[in-house]
Amino acid sequence: MLKLYNTLTRRKEEFKPVSEKQVTMYSCGPTVYGFAHIGNMRTYVFMDILRRVLKLNGYKLKSVMNITDVGHLLADSDDGEDKMELAAREQQKSPYEIADFYTKVFMEDIAALNIGKPEVIAKATEHISDMIKYVQKLAELGYAYETSDGIYYDVSKFPGYGKLSGARLDQQIIGARVEINPEKRNPQDFALWKKAEPNHIMQWQSPWGMGYPGWHIECSAMSIKYLGKLFDIHTGGVDHIPIHHENEIAQNEAMTGKKSVNFWLHGEFMQVDGGKMSKSLKNTYTVAQLKDMGYEPMVFRYFCLQAHYRKTLNFTFEGMDACKKAYERLLSVLYKHKTSNKTTPKEILDKYRADFQDKVNDDLNIPLAVGGLFTMIKEDYSKDIYNLAVEMDKVFGLSLEKARPLAEEDNTQHADIPAAITALAEARTEAKRNKDWAKADAIRNEINAAGYELIDTKQGYELRERKN
Repeated sequence: MLKLYNTLTRRKEEFKPVSEKQVTMYSCGPTVYGFAHIGNMRTYVFMDILRRVLKLNGYKLKSVMNITDVGHLLADSDDGEDKMELAAREQQKSPYEIADFYTKVFMEDIAALNIGKPEVIAKATEHISDMIKYVQKLAELGYAYETSDGIYYDVSKFPGYGKLSGARLDQQIIGARVEINPEKRNPQDFALWKKAEPNHIMQWQSPWGMGYPGWHIECSAMSIKYLGKLFDIHTGGVDHIPIHHENEIAQNEAMTGKKSVNFWLHGEFMQVDGGKMSKSLKNTYTVAQLKDMGYEPMVFRYFCLQAHYRKTLNFTFEGMDACKKAYERLLSVLYKHKTSNKTTPKEILDKYRADFQDKVNDDLNIPLAVGGLFTMIKEDYSKDIYNLAVEMDKVFGLSLEKARPLAEEDNTQHADIPAAITALAEARTEAKRNKDWAKADAIRNEINAAGYELIDTKQGYELRERKN
């Protein structure tokens, strides 16, 4: 039984699709004005894992991912400069050239990370007429109004506004999230369509003159166009919860008069060295940059699998080094299984298979499933173990069929220990250094609960799998 954590209800729920034959799913895609960084890519790895687990459970998929190539401003305030136009001016290219270039790079990146493409890739610029019709309908229903600079959604007309994030309109401070606009009926009202200045490069004819769509309307228009008025799953990053996805719900439910998405799933942030990762802080990395540093895309994917998708993942190069060693070791051990002529009893294989399915079906608990894989490969060398690992890899997506021996036999003490456990041990060492004994004890308990044992030594510590 597949259970998923639903952000809307704030609990794990048994997943039951609208249709028995097919799962419908929408995923927020990139805004293609620059290179996607590895924090972005973690969200798409999460999307891919979800798709793979759904397929493991026998579902056929119809997934949609948008490409935002117009109408995304620098802030959520409906003010400021359009990101596409800013990139076009800085790089002295047209917005369409910018979008085409970065879309191509994005597709190359997800291919390198074994991220499967959704069945429908929907570009915003190819759905302008759908968005205009959507805005017109919202206006007819009384949810939208016109000002001198655009068409706005009136959030006061939608009683359920804030249901996803838990925010209440009467508790929000004016100007905290949006610029004060005297023409707005409510400070939280958001743009459905913006009227364009004459020098605005990307603009289209509409019933309100020349203009361009607001950011939120594209996902509502395209999801309903391809998936219908009620679909199963909507995914994205946690940063989308308070504004973008909240606004999508307001738009969709105003349009349809009922709930439009059954499950909302969100991936947590990736940090860098314990702090925020963002382009403005200039501490982001791309897949290509990591490759230039000696980290193959599969090493980064393996790194992403060390933390649950709803947990913050801290990116460090020490962590990447540990994952590189662990991944190489994994391939080398699997190679020994692959080249073995021995067999493994069916009951042992069935136990590992059932354990794997239980873990991935428990809200995509991939870190525990990876730990189970490492336990399994400690069995006597057998082609059956290799075949089962490759079967599991339909979810992991780590190219385990490319098992190979190490160039040099790696005798690193903790090579067979999952990187997530090693990272906990390092965090405990840091806690002890800071004399935070309570935290150190809590981390040791977490390591024990995961099935591993930490033994303090004069040199530091030893990690090994618990025998009981």
